[in-house]
Amino acid sequence: MPKLHFRPYLAAIAFALLILLPASLSAQKPDSPPPALPEGDVAAGTTDDPAATFKANVEVVQLFFNVKDHHGALIPSLTKDNFDISEDGKPQTIKYFKAETDLPLTLGILIDASGSQRRVLEIEQTVGGSFLENTLREKDMASIFSFDVDVNLLQDFTTSVSRLKKALNEVKINSGTGACANLPGLGGGPIPCPSTGPRGTVLYDAVYVASHDAFAQEVGRKAMILLTDGEDQGSRLKIKDAIEAAHKADVICYVLLIADRGISMGFGGGEMRKLTNETGGRVIEVGNKFEKLKEAFAQISAELRSQYNIGYTPTNGNRDGAFRKVEIKAKGGEYKIQARAGYYAMPRKEQ
Repeated sequence: MPKLHFRPYLAAIAFALLILLPASLSAQKPDSPPPALPEGDVAAGTTDDPAATFKANVEVVQLFFNVKDHHGALIPSLTKDNFDISEDGKPQTIKYFKAETDLPLTLGILIDASGSQRRVLEIEQTVGGSFLENTLREKDMASIFSFDVDVNLLQDFTTSVSRLKKALNEVKINSGTGACANLPGLGGGPIPCPSTGPRGTVLYDAVYVASHDAFAQEVGRKAMILLTDGEDQGSRLKIKDAIEAAHKADVICYVLLIADRGISMGFGGGEMRKLTNETGGRVIEVGNKFEKLKEAFAQISAELRSQYNIGYTPTNGNRDGAFRKVEIKAKGGEYKIQARAGYYAMPRKEQ
C-alpha cells in the first residue's frame, strides 16, 4: 500500500489555531462534535459493563491505570477496597472496578522521521515490528504514523500485523528544514508558513492530529507510542494543546526517547514527561540501543495487559467543558499509581 499523506493534518491544525486565538481548545463551538470518550471522560454507561457505555442513563467516568511497588514491579490482584478516588479534591464512590487483561486494545505508533533518527530508524522498524507481532491479539487494532515537517498516516487502524509491519518499513527520513514547499495547501492557505526558524519535527502537531483525527473516533482502551528524541521544531500548536487533545481522545501516551546522540540536538524529556504524566503513560529513555528499545516495548506491553479499570459517577454532573482533576490513591501499601491526571467534562453530543 502506498504511503498516504495525512491531509486532515492541515484542516485539524487550522481548526485548532482558529479556536486557540480567542481561548483554549476547551472552548469548542457548540456544533463541534466532541470526541468519543467512553473510557475516562464523562459518558453514559452501566456500572458493571464498560462495553455498554452508551446504553444507559448513568453518568460514569472510567479510567485505566497501573499499580506498581517501589521497585517498579506491577501489582496484580487488588480490589476496589484497596483504592480511594477523588475529583477536584472531593471523594467519589467507586461504582465499577475490574482488572483488565483482555479488553481490546487500540494502538498508535508515531515515528519521528527527522534527521536525528537516521541511525536508529532501522532498529525502530525491527523492534517495533516484533512488538506488534507479540502484543496484538485478535480483536486489537493499531495504526502507524510518521512525522517530520508534516504528519503522515502510513497505515490506518487495522488488525493486520503484516500491513502494520509493511507501513513501519515504509518510514523514510526527511531531514529538510523550513522547506514548507512539500506541504499541500500552505503558502496561500489559512496556515501561514513560518518565515523564520527551522521546521523539522512537528512533534506536538503529530500528537494533536493523531489524537483529534484518529483516536477520538475510536472507543475502548487506547495507547499512543512515540519514538522520538523529544525535540519539537516548527509545530503550529503547543505541548499543552497536544496534551489536551490526548485527554479528550482518552489516549494513554508513552514516549520512547531514542536518537543517535552524535547528531541529536538533545532530548526533550521535560515536555515529553508533561505529556506522559498527564495521560497516564511514561517516558522511557533508550538512547540508540537495540536491547533498551526491545525492553522498553516489553515493559509497555506488560503495562497495557496489566491495567485496572475504575469507574465512578461524579458528584459534579455539569458538562461545562472544564477539566476535572482526578486522583486515585492506594490504601494499605506504598504503591505508585500510573494514571491520567483527569478528564474534560464535555457537553453531550446533540442528536
